[in-house]
Order: sequence, then C-alpha cells, then structure tokens
Amino acid sequence: MKYILTPPPQIEGNIKLPSSKSISNRALILNALSYSNFGIQNVSDCDDTRVMIKALDSDSTLFDVGAAGTAMRFLTPFLSKIVGKWTITGSERMKQRPIKLLVDALNSLGAKIEYVENEGFPPLRIFGSALEGGEISLDGGVSSQYISALMMVAPTMKKGLKITLTGNVISVPYIHLTASMMEEFGVKVLWKENVITITPQEYKPISYTIESDWSGASYWYEMLALCGKGQLFLQGLRKKSAQGDAKIAELFYKLGIKTSYQKDGVLLSLNGNLAPKLNYNFVNQPDMAQTFVVTCCLLNVPFRFSGLQSLKIKETDRIAALINELKKVGYVVSETSHGIIEWKGEHCEQANSIEIDTYEDHRMAMAFAPIALKQNIIINEPQVVSKSYPNFWEDLKEVGFKIKEKA
Repeated sequence: MKYILTPPPQIEGNIKLPSSKSISNRALILNALSYSNFGIQNVSDCDDTRVMIKALDSDSTLFDVGAAGTAMRFLTPFLSKIVGKWTITGSERMKQRPIKLLVDALNSLGAKIEYVENEGFPPLRIFGSALEGGEISLDGGVSSQYISALMMVAPTMKKGLKITLTGNVISVPYIHLTASMMEEFGVKVLWKENVITITPQEYKPISYTIESDWSGASYWYEMLALCGKGQLFLQGLRKKSAQGDAKIAELFYKLGIKTSYQKDGVLLSLNGNLAPKLNYNFVNQPDMAQTFVVTCCLLNVPFRFSGLQSLKIKETDRIAALINELKKVGYVVSETSHGIIEWKGEHCEQANSIEIDTYEDHRMAMAFAPIALKQNIIINEPQVVSKSYPNFWEDLKEVGFKIKEKA
C-alpha cells in the first residue's frame, strides 16, 4: 500500500489524540499484578496495547507479540513469575532485537529462561515459578524498558530487588514514570543516585485512567511548524505529565510553536521563532528524534542531536533509516559518532519520485508525512501507524489533507 498526500493551505483543527501507549502498557501489567477487578480507562487502541491485552487475557501458553517491543520486554518477567511453561515470540524484526540483558538478569534472580532459536534473541521459552530476587547490576545505557520490566515484578520477588544502574542511564523519565505508577498502585520505590530498591510488597487494586500521548502530539507540532499557517487544539494533554516526551512543548517553542495549556488539552499557535541552530541531547526522549530531525531539515535549521544510541535497536535502525530517507528528499544527514546525528546544511539532489519507506516503523511514517506540506511525497506501507496511532491518517483528513491510495 502507498499513500499520496495532498496538504491543505493551513492546519486548523481539534484533534483527539490517542492515549499514551507507554502508560497503557505499564498500567495493564500493574493492574494484572494487583489482581484488580477495576478496568483501566482510556486504554490506548494500538497494536502494542492490543497485543498486551490479548496476552494477559489468554489461556494459551504461546504468546506472539508481533513487532511490539514493549510487550516482549514487559511480558518476559511477568511470565517468569507465573507457574507454567510459556513461549513468547514475535515478528522477524523482533527476533533480531536483543533481549539477553533482560534474560540474564531474570535468570540470576531465579527465573529459568531459554532461547528457542538464536542466543540472546527471541523467541524465548520460559519456565515460570516464584522468583527469588536479590541484587543485580544493569547497564542503563541499553534500554530503560529492561529496567522498568524488572521494577514492576520486583515487589513479587521473595527478597525484593535492588538494581544498581551502571554507565550512562538513558530514558530516565520512563523509569520515573514506572516508579510513579507503581506508587499509585501502592508499592514504594526507593531510587537514590544509581540504585533502585524495591522491597517485597503487594500491589493494591485501583481505578486508573490513561492520559493522552505526548509522543503522538509531536507530529502535530511538526505539521504546524512546517505549514506556518493555522492553529491546532490537541485534546487530553496535561501540563503536569509524567511522560518524558512532554518536553516537546519547550523544544518546539524554538521552532515556531507556542503551547497554551487549557483545561482539557493544549492549543498550538505560531510564535514567529526560529532557532538558527538546534543542539539537544535526546537521551530522555529518543522516540522524538525522528520528528525533530525531519522538522529541522525542512525548516533549514542545522542541528546536532546526541543521546540516540537506543535508536539502533528500535523497530528498525532509526538512524540509518533517517539518513536513507532524508537523502531522497535532498538532505545529507550524518551519524558523526555513535548515537549522534548532525545536519550542517548540506543538500543533495532529490529523487525524481520521493517514496518514503517506513521500515515497519510507525514513527518513520508519522515523522515523514508532514513533509507533504513542503514537497510531493508518497508514503510506503502507511498502515504501520497502527502500532501506536491507528487513526493518524483519518486525523490528517480531518484537518484538510487529501489522501489517495496508490496501487
């Protein structure tokens, strides 16, 4: 499938954003660990969350999470503590995404997990039983989801869990998000310097409502910045949010967008600003890198973005994908060293027909779609947005985009 996008002259609308995938998946695990009879309200309607719900409601011993990395990482320790023999697998890309760090940690804490195919990668065979717990050291520079996954099952371990984080810890707001949600479910988390301590405790059932997704909001900030005309209201966003990606409001102020917080959302308008250059460490917001790389290029704002080492183990190697696709559009972006992307204003000849490949990555599709406001483009495999924002294309139509399917 391919989409040809025709943009409106200006961006005006009221958008109901999807609820947060990150919060939804954590809430579902915590809800299950608390043996709650309460439902989770406003759960995200996306592939990753549907996979999690299906797994938690399943009577099967085989779980296929497809391309849902969060589900793979959160369900692995969850299944490790449940008596039984389980197998968890996923898509071909999922089978290439490393999970050895998490498996080694769990096995050292009393789990029994084996690799079904290749050492260090899914699928996994899990022999579930009560976990002993104890103390571990974990590299905080690989994926915060490993840390969050272990934290959530830690209170159920016989000895609890003490995690000493080593190296440069990335995506810290996501770890804070996990800790704050655990505390809402009645579990105390002590995080002092680089040590997280969680004693044996019981989760308490509560009623929980998911807030809207700041990650999904980023593409609307990008659209208004590239269009340069109009305003948008985004429903359900909160100023006091535990989501690390709420930082986009501050960052986009430098790229022309003002954020006005209102009772039930935010109003985006133009402020006339445009930074001459943008330098930022995305270690705490790695999922936003694609949005800002594309926006800066199209606005001709040179940049140096660091802290992006985790992008190589996402749905695709996002750094390589960004470099490849922006070259088609006429921009020469470079990875100058590990986890650092730069654009110094270099251009190259555009492709005759600009078809953006999405690499089975929802964020590639959504970050590149706003380019249609500046250039004629085609989005290949647009359905990948279902991973986090199933209504993305319908919402584009709501603000005036015309979308034509090309065979």
